[in-house]
Amino acid sequence: MSEDNQIIVPPSFIALFVPPGRLRPTEPREHIAARYELCEDLAQMLCETALTQRATLGITEDDVLERVHRGLGEGGIVTEAEAAWVVRRLAELLDWPPWPAP
Repeated sequence: MSEDNQIIVPPSFIALFVPPGRLRPTEPREHIAARYELCEDLAQMLCETALTQRATLGITEDDVLERVHRGLGEGGIVTEAEAAWVVRRLAELLDWPPWPAP
């Protein structure tokens, strides 16, 4: 990845790669940026699916997010921490209550 890359990785995503009690991520910037791109793309692509599920199944937003989280976990494309981040980002994109709901 070149130095002029315009991707800004949010602190909430970088935090996935910082172990408790440490200050620095365990992975190089290039790896984190690539994983972020994948996860952000997933969240963006899931918007329409989430809205359709809510409308056609008549379930709550939280139920939709739970289903998406389960599906991401079964897919093996992202880690558990990344799956949770994708679902939180999806809720943010749809202007739904934060997940998991407090």
